[in-house]
Amino acid sequence: MTQPVCDAIVLAGGRGSRMADPEHPTAPQEVDKPAMTVGGRRMVDIAVDAVSVCRRTVLVGPTRTGVPEYVVQTRESPAGGGPVAALAAGLRSLDDRADPEGTADLVVVIASDIPFLDAQAVVSLIDSMQNTQADAVFARDDAGRTQFLLGVWRYAALRSAVAQLDSVDGAPMRTILPADHLVIAVSGVEDCDTRADLLAARLAARPSETLELGDALHRIRSRIPALPIRRIPLQDSAGTVLAEPLVSQTALPAVDISAMDGYAVCGTEPWTLRSDIAYAGSADIARLTEGTAVRIATGAALPPGATSVVRDEHMTRESDHSARRIPTAPQSDDTRRRGEDWLPGTELVAAFTPIDAAVRSLAASAEVFEVAVRGPVRGRVIISGNEIRSTGPLAPGQTRDVLGSVLPEYLAHCGITVVDVTLLDDSATGFRDVLTRTQDVDVIVVVGATGGGAADQLRATLAGIDAETVVGRMRMRPGGSQITAALPDGTVVLGLPGNPLAAVGTAMLTAPAIVDALTGRTVGPSRIGLLSNAAEVRSATPRIVPVTADGTRWRADTQVRTAHLGHLVGRDALAVIPAEVSADEPVTILPLPHR
Repeated sequence: MTQPVCDAIVLAGGRGSRMADPEHPTAPQEVDKPAMTVGGRRMVDIAVDAVSVCRRTVLVGPTRTGVPEYVVQTRESPAGGGPVAALAAGLRSLDDRADPEGTADLVVVIASDIPFLDAQAVVSLIDSMQNTQADAVFARDDAGRTQFLLGVWRYAALRSAVAQLDSVDGAPMRTILPADHLVIAVSGVEDCDTRADLLAARLAARPSETLELGDALHRIRSRIPALPIRRIPLQDSAGTVLAEPLVSQTALPAVDISAMDGYAVCGTEPWTLRSDIAYAGSADIARLTEGTAVRIATGAALPPGATSVVRDEHMTRESDHSARRIPTAPQSDDTRRRGEDWLPGTELVAAFTPIDAAVRSLAASAEVFEVAVRGPVRGRVIISGNEIRSTGPLAPGQTRDVLGSVLPEYLAHCGITVVDVTLLDDSATGFRDVLTRTQDVDVIVVVGATGGGAADQLRATLAGIDAETVVGRMRMRPGGSQITAALPDGTVVLGLPGNPLAAVGTAMLTAPAIVDALTGRTVGPSRIGLLSNAAEVRSATPRIVPVTADGTRWRADTQVRTAHLGHLVGRDALAVIPAEVSADEPVTILPLPHR
């Protein structure tokens, strides 16, 4: 059977008034629905990709950036005139660009509000048209609704149906539906008419698997994009990571200098000792001639004509103002020659190295006073829960905030500088507000609300704003409910369990991987060790447990309560203990701050 020629019209206009946000009355009452995202993709892009099997594609609606160049864009007249007006505009555009062989046999018509539409669904509709004499085939979704804006028409039938109308402006689809049409079941083609539909689609698009630790950390490092590169003064670079190699701008030493207190000499001994002295920083010492010498201080530039430096303890002075090397002294030269440490253009530190005090000092030695960096990583801590109180007496059922003042210290240890800490009541509006207030931070750390309880708003709010879930859950105790997500603007959200020890343990485990991704810093090998009491803490699930140094091994706490940080008092580190650990199996050690 000859494959029919098929073009496509993608409808991407409309007012989207049912998508208006009722919780924000000041928000626009007309929404550009095709531009809304599901799973990080605009619905208009999903629609255009689904018809990639077609010969030509016309996109009807406001002009959009980011669509493939082969897509022809046009607009219905009048703008917002409804689906039939949009179809009329699409047909005109296809007619204007008809091939010499003529128009297509079929035309796919789809709306840009079907978030899980794919090319396979479109092909199934096209295939159905080859087995029927009907003028059109439409999809029936899993809810039993016929989607008249997801179908395939015979080109001539669609053109005739539109042409017979006196006016296409505001005409409903039922005015052009052919009496002879077929409806077939197609799975996964529900449309999004309301915000509830959109939220359901975004929730369905989120990954639900529980990841092993190694897979979770790898996904964080590979999926979270790095921060942009900035050029900043060296003195402001604490906490950043080199984005480019550190390259020397000058030689070190810049000139030949003395490595010791001693004598700069010229030629062979004995040397006549001049009265002047070469100090560090001086540059006005007269040239030495054959057989002369001057006193020289450590770090001083060699006078012109000097051939070597003899340190004090290797030299003897005579009463006639002459000087000789002590006969038993070695024939050494205590000169540091220009460029002995490095020459201009030498790479001193590789890119992706964290800038610490040593790197800053080295840069200054190399006359580098501006560096290209990523970071520092700035974070905001959100302590969630209606029951949390930081000050004042506690009412029955309330809980003291025991993390707001200490979590910044643990996060700083991981490479995140906390700019502020906020207490947040459990409400969808509150979570949405804090997750969209990201201008001054790179990471938002949310404590609590990561589970699936009635008061746990974080996951639903992330889905509502179409954040990308990088890690949804991790196979770990405590902390399995942690979530790492990326907001549409790139800000990272780290959701921590509400129990204090679980929150700190999860932060110590996951936050460094987030910093690795954002800064691009080189990931070094994990610190590992052996347990002295592995049999006592063996479990079917990986665990994070406080440990103390025990000779050459580590002793893990056997009884741990997560509702407070008592088990971190006097401990040296946390250990990530694999499932069914053995005595000779290494565990990952996460040193605690200041230990």
